[in-house]
Amino acid sequence: MDASSRESYAPALARLNEMAAAEGSALTGVADELLSVAEVLGREPRLRRALADPSRPGPERVGLLDSLLAGKVSDPALELLRILAGGRWSSGAELLNSVERLGVQALLASAQAAGELAEVEDELFRFGQVVDANLDLAAALGASTVPPAQRAELAKLLLEGKARPVTVRLVIAALHGFGGRAFSAALRAIVELAAYRRERDIAYVTAAAPLSEAESARLAARLSEIYGRQVEVKVTVAPEVLGGVSVRIGHDLYDGTVRRRLAETRAALAVKK
Repeated sequence: MDASSRESYAPALARLNEMAAAEGSALTGVADELLSVAEVLGREPRLRRALADPSRPGPERVGLLDSLLAGKVSDPALELLRILAGGRWSSGAELLNSVERLGVQALLASAQAAGELAEVEDELFRFGQVVDANLDLAAALGASTVPPAQRAELAKLLLEGKARPVTVRLVIAALHGFGGRAFSAALRAIVELAAYRRERDIAYVTAAAPLSEAESARLAARLSEIYGRQVEVKVTVAPEVLGGVSVRIGHDLYDGTVRRRLAETRAALAVKK
């Protein structure tokens, strides 16, 4: 998201947070409406271009939005959409991504209001681990040639009775390609938004064996000290790394695995030959 788009998105997010503070539990319906509008914008490129057209004054674009949605979505959802439509966007795609992102934030805010945001974040991460560990499942859920609604039925079947309703909604948002991403990347992006809403960064840790609670706590404390912000550790067990750990936070990667050291040794020996 470029600077002008971020400036246009910020007031809508601020208003959403005000709504969440007043009545966060009511935001699930608003979230569903926002995500439905995002689906429409995804199917209608001419409409999203018209709503983001910088040559049209903001009030004109808001009027176009009203003509399409007034009476069809709730007042809170329409208010948020009007804020977005009145902003300046670098492209229709940026507007679409912002509507979608606001819908996801509304779901996260509802979970936070219910005191369940940490649990929802963990359920999303663990579901991602299950999917990534099963090639057939990853292919089925990530198949772009299969309609998202059909893949959503599979996700619902897998998560029924095992995850909170908000978690299921967020998985479905990822299946629709949140932010234009493939499913696994979309799910990770939502996990990171959940953590950020809790004022935390995520450290993705890959280890050959599970870390103990004490080891995870020590690593989280050290990373929090380095980054000056609360860091939450998410561990993936991958025996193929042989030993040690790798840690990724944002664009930073610290790879201390045995596999990496062996690869470096092989490369050094190859150079000497």
